[in-house]
Amino acid sequence: MGVIGVDFSKITVERTGNVTGEIKINNNVSVKDIEKIQVPIKKPDQEGLKFGFEFTSTYSPEIGKVIIAGNVVCVEDKKTAEQAVKEWKKERKTDSKVMANVMNAILERCHVESIVFGREVKLPPSIPMPKVKPKEKKE
Repeated sequence: MGVIGVDFSKITVERTGNVTGEIKINNNVSVKDIEKIQVPIKKPDQEGLKFGFEFTSTYSPEIGKVIIAGNVVCVEDKKTAEQAVKEWKKERKTDSKVMANVMNAILERCHVESIVFGREVKLPPSIPMPKVKPKEKKE
């Protein structure tokens, strides 16, 4: 499968309290819909799929929230695409390989955007940032 792109239809960022003490951040992604779409960049034996999603970062205690909604567009072989849509309509789930690629694309884009927009309203980053530790001197 190839992810063609991730686009956003809604970005909501709000800080509702002061950042003090220990803060817990809960990140969640939910796929809302899967549908076949026409995609100009595909091979004849492939279909386009659009996955509607919502990403949320909820801060505890209640100091803020980030909500990002949008779509992931990808191409998949026709059989897999048809199976994905059929399973989604019946059970609201689909093949884990297909879903893993979609979820990774969502997380990659949304974490970056939630950090950037969260910074504008002074929310801490939604994922731990790397830190440099000084070397300890041997005596």
